[in-house]
Amino acid sequence: MKDPIIDVIIPVCRPDRKYARLLGMLEKQSVGVRRVYVINTGERFYDKEKYPYKGDIDIRHISEDEFDHGCTRHEGIMASDADYCLLMTQDAVPADEYLVERLLACFDTPDVAVAYARQLPADDCRIIERLARAFNYPDTSCIKYKKDIEKLGIKAFFCSDVCAMYDRKRYIEQGGFIRRTIFNEDMIMAYRFLMAGYGVYYKADACVIHSHNYTNMQQFHRNFDLGVSQADNQDVFGNVSSESEGLSYVKRMTWLLAKEHAAYYIPYFYVNSAFRLAGYKLGKAYKRLPRRLVMACTMNKNYWRQL
Repeated sequence: MKDPIIDVIIPVCRPDRKYARLLGMLEKQSVGVRRVYVINTGERFYDKEKYPYKGDIDIRHISEDEFDHGCTRHEGIMASDADYCLLMTQDAVPADEYLVERLLACFDTPDVAVAYARQLPADDCRIIERLARAFNYPDTSCIKYKKDIEKLGIKAFFCSDVCAMYDRKRYIEQGGFIRRTIFNEDMIMAYRFLMAGYGVYYKADACVIHSHNYTNMQQFHRNFDLGVSQADNQDVFGNVSSESEGLSYVKRMTWLLAKEHAAYYIPYFYVNSAFRLAGYKLGKAYKRLPRRLVMACTMNKNYWRQL
């Protein structure tokens, strides 16, 4: 049997040193990838000499108006004819040389359609974000199926294209990513897989370094877009409660902050959570908001300009 072919798809916008480290770590993987497809927004921001890659790399430049979270990634997958497509973001750096190997091993389980990696905090990550990473990306692997939605709720189809490997054949079979979305193309796709009887594999020993130190307002904008996505995809999110998951997050984080002898962060965490909730609630209700307010709340202004 021939070795499986793996291609990597990376949407890029104004790359930086993390992107350079990502390319460097892809070169060191124990299981090699055939080709890296880069879909770059803004040709003037991409300098090939700054971001060398020794392997086969295909760089396509698009305009801001052409980028969409779902459609852009779908076009990358359709440009490939690999067996598996590894989707990454430009700021997700493989933690070691076994990332590709460990994600690929997930497909030894016959009914798995997608496998996603654990996200570890960077060295400069603040404590709240570090603990949030531990909440969302625990150290134990699992495979989630349709039957788990009743118990896990929205967590059952949680998946992240920060680093996720897709069985390309099954991806195409299920129609691929939603072509127009402000957010959550990965979770919507994972939901489709579950409904079709496939498994979503969380691989805890396949790790990337990826974290943000968002301000309260940045969290507000991000969660506004999250709410918009859920409002627009009621078939996926309408029967599960994000609010209950959010409450579990607040309770768990409060406990973790106390356990880490960082209780003095709890008031700030509650303020941060209030910004998250406000953004999410406004996003869910965006259809009743004036356009000017929507533009003030969103993180992805270009999405609305295309409407």
